[in-house]
Amino acid sequence: MKLRQLPAAVQRWLFRVSGPEESPIELGQRRIFVLPTRFGLSLGLTLMVMLLASINYALSLGFALTFLIASVGWISIHHAFRNVVGLSITPGRAEPVFCGHPAHFGVVLGNPGLRPRLGLRLVPTRHPQPGAALFDIPGETSVVRNIELPTTARGWLQLPRLTLETHHPLGLIRAWSLFQPDLRCLVYPAPEADGPRLPGGGEATSGDGGPGQGREDFAGLRHHQPADSPRHVAWKAVARGGPWRTKDFDGSTATDVMLDWSSLPPTLGTEARIARLTRWVLEADRAGTAYALALPGRRLPRGRGAAHRHLCLSALALHGHADV
Repeated sequence: MKLRQLPAAVQRWLFRVSGPEESPIELGQRRIFVLPTRFGLSLGLTLMVMLLASINYALSLGFALTFLIASVGWISIHHAFRNVVGLSITPGRAEPVFCGHPAHFGVVLGNPGLRPRLGLRLVPTRHPQPGAALFDIPGETSVVRNIELPTTARGWLQLPRLTLETHHPLGLIRAWSLFQPDLRCLVYPAPEADGPRLPGGGEATSGDGGPGQGREDFAGLRHHQPADSPRHVAWKAVARGGPWRTKDFDGSTATDVMLDWSSLPPTLGTEARIARLTRWVLEADRAGTAYALALPGRRLPRGRGAAHRHLCLSALALHGHADV
């Protein structure tokens, strides 16, 4: 085994974490590690000096004070360990984000016992956050902690290994445990900052001049559907307490938009094409226009609404990735 592989192998053996774990993750006693803090080491050195001085000068009160403080430090080891052992961890939610924006992972920590857990801190192991806030978990309660990570590439972002630690009660001892919940966040590609406008080609929605989904002449109201654009909602009727309605329009000029990979300039690279198509998907969604997306090896039919936008952005985010 190569030397550069030794630290990773030692970590897997020592901390028993080699990748995403099935939930719920139970923090048993073999997963809790305890070591003194800098303050604890300083106190231990001070106690050694006090013990030597008491022996040298035969100070009874010195012995009493030394062993009293040492017993308090010894008891704090027990309390720090009990503050972490027995907790359970389950993955929460991770909403998709655009590349360049921070990803937020929800991690649920459950305390099955009656004893509250105090002064806990949850941080990514590889992205230490010294200023992370402390939190408590009351007895028989679960709390959700948010882990924020930067995003630098499109695709799936796996939640890394996390460290749950505590210095409770006196700051002399650090008890911690490492684990990795099976949770990942989808990172959409970043849209192109500037470029050509949304293409308007495609087939007319009502080529025969009949009623369609155009946006020229008002034709009446219909029942509201979740996929309808908010711009077409009859807000005045809703404000009067009436049911949700959507405005219908007549016209033969409304067209479906085809966002086709092959229609882009051949000089554009893969990531530039994905960025432009991402921007067009967002523009078409804001306009309430039905659109289809054609990628190499995959074609998504026309549609509109939040579900269709997510489907298209997901296809762009995972284009060229093995895990689709």
